[in-house]
Amino acid sequence: MRIDLLRSGTKSLPQQISETIAQRITSGLLQPGSKLPSVRVLASSLKVSQVTVSKAYADLETRGHILCSQGKGCYVAERQRNSPDTSAGWQDGYDDYLPRAQLWRNFNYSEVKYPFHLAAIHSSLLPLEPIGATMAALVQEQPELMASYGNFQGDQELREVMRRHLQSRGISLSSNDLMITSGSQQGIDLVARTFVGPGDTVYLEAPSYTGAIDVFAGRGAEMIFVPMDEHGMRVDKLTAMCDRRPPKLIYTNPTFQNPSGATMSIARRQRLLELARSYRCLIVEDDPFSDLYFHQPPPPSIKSMDAAGHVVYMKSFSKVLAPGCRIACVAAEGNILSRLIAAKSSSDLGSPLLTQRAVLPFIDRRYEAYAAKLRTALRLRKEAATMLLKQYAPAGVSWTLPEGGLNLWLQLPESPGIGKLHALAEQEGISFLPGDVCYAGDTPSRHIRLCYSQLTHEEMERGLKQFLHLLERHLRSICR
Repeated sequence: MRIDLLRSGTKSLPQQISETIAQRITSGLLQPGSKLPSVRVLASSLKVSQVTVSKAYADLETRGHILCSQGKGCYVAERQRNSPDTSAGWQDGYDDYLPRAQLWRNFNYSEVKYPFHLAAIHSSLLPLEPIGATMAALVQEQPELMASYGNFQGDQELREVMRRHLQSRGISLSSNDLMITSGSQQGIDLVARTFVGPGDTVYLEAPSYTGAIDVFAGRGAEMIFVPMDEHGMRVDKLTAMCDRRPPKLIYTNPTFQNPSGATMSIARRQRLLELARSYRCLIVEDDPFSDLYFHQPPPPSIKSMDAAGHVVYMKSFSKVLAPGCRIACVAAEGNILSRLIAAKSSSDLGSPLLTQRAVLPFIDRRYEAYAAKLRTALRLRKEAATMLLKQYAPAGVSWTLPEGGLNLWLQLPESPGIGKLHALAEQEGISFLPGDVCYAGDTPSRHIRLCYSQLTHEEMERGLKQFLHLLERHLRSICR
């Protein structure tokens, strides 16, 4: 079992081992019943003492992740989440470098009737027909597009459309400062693979986007989570943290943050940029939701205030147009972008040209009017979900109403038993995102995320009402 240990990190070696194995278990990389390496073998592999491994295994057993038996060894305990079938035999002992894969787990709900776990927009609200018609016409009229590799940086014409789009939002760059990626997830991965290595310090909001945590964990980074309030990341707290451990990179989702829905104030955005300048580090500004505001547009992006190239800005169009097309735009300058393009060239030889050309005319000519209608539809769904919460949410459950985006972030009472609630919900065909996957390690959380836009309006209301009744029964049962 491969585990990247930070010998000079802030966490002890037993804690690092315990947390990494716990993440592998909760994200399904280690299946129930799997045998863990012996204390001696793992200690030899990691070049640590057997006492260190014994402490890690004892912690895992205390938290219910593993079961240890004298003379037989330690095995992954049964858990409540469903687990996919995996091949037995030699594959189980074949080493990998994946410390966790929570994002993969989050999509493993194909059978549920009410999928509240996925931050997505129902197909009836997306412009699939016009984009599909454009793609069909391209296949008929320009079939050679399917025989062509795309430019590593992205289609020039699409980058020009993206440049105008960003300029209308206060970001003034050349089309040569932009790169097209297969969704912002690829953009995050490219930044991490290019600029983050084992032991590098990456700061993130607490909680943060699961997919970003997976990526930085895979690079062996030391992730430090910064507290949030209703105005976003506490930059004052971050400043004090940076004095003790300077950042290599700061990842933020400042507008209608995933999962909390909070929006960073303009003052904090400015202070965050000043911090990046003083430490000569990068900010990754992940922006999938800023066009999905309900009343007033959000504050200007951090990138719009960036004069020295400290911000790598990612604007995803996947969620709001056609997730299957996987289109996002990464904005950066100078040698930072050059190195990202080099990383992308070895990653995929360029994003598919056909999908780039398919979304191009819609973004160019119809996006703004469409986005206005989409905002109205999402606001109505959010208001309906809020009314149901007010009517049926059990006592002790609280939430903060977002001003945009796709999600509600609920806080449950003390000791909510979220693992059991998750299993009960799945039995009734309901899924939600447990808050603990939005942190690194095995951090317990009293939060859950519910997406109100993945279903039709009527399905959302039925499913949410059913879930809130289930939640009330569950909380009543654990309080007895």
